[in-house]
Amino acid sequence: MKLAYRGAPYHGWQIQPNAVSVQESVEKALSALLREPTPVVGAGRTDTGVNASMMMAHFDTCREIADRAGMVRALCSMLGPDIAVYDIIPVHDDAHARFDAVSRTYHYYTYSGRSPFLYALAWQEPVAGLDFDAMNRAASMLLEVDDFTSFAKLHSDAKTNICRVTRAEWIETVAGDSSRHTFVITADRFLRNMVRAVVGTLVDVGRGKLTVDGFRKVIDSRDRCAAGTSMPPHPLFLHDIRYPYL
Repeated sequence: MKLAYRGAPYHGWQIQPNAVSVQESVEKALSALLREPTPVVGAGRTDTGVNASMMMAHFDTCREIADRAGMVRALCSMLGPDIAVYDIIPVHDDAHARFDAVSRTYHYYTYSGRSPFLYALAWQEPVAGLDFDAMNRAASMLLEVDDFTSFAKLHSDAKTNICRVTRAEWIETVAGDSSRHTFVITADRFLRNMVRAVVGTLVDVGRGKLTVDGFRKVIDSRDRCAAGTSMPPHPLFLHDIRYPYL
């Protein structure tokens, strides 16, 4: 299942007690359509308020879905405007949305100036501006390391903090008198809160609070307290997930 969602109304992707999640909403709608309990497994877990312009999930059913397009339309109607299902794709029996993914890409959006339209889905840059050249020099160091303990949420259930980042850069888009920036990061896996912690530390570099060499020292320290604060969730989007068979 290929879908997207706006994270603001939900407490993240994963089902949790006493909170409405995207996974729970999708499961309820799918189970109602298939007339049987139908668990849904996502490609990853997004935190409260984080968006997904693309999420992949899998489910198993013994029922034949003859009209997949019709089921997509029915799901969209039941889920409302904050969740969009784009496609349902038959895969082999052992396919797994989480474990089979070979890469994931996140985008974090920022903008300069003021806008009544962007503030809900992007972070407003400081008036003094940011040194994106320095931020990109620091970001390139993420490709040289594999231990991301400094950007991992403390006391999480992750068995390892090893990740392999293959892309990390800020891209600028000029729009009239203002500009927008997107931090693009791709890796084989991500730790909980990792991207927002990375962005927060890069923003410290951009503000001149941390040098590029200091950024490397933060990575090498393997100490979450050495890194910057976690950025707000609303500008973060799970943007792409790749599989060897799709």
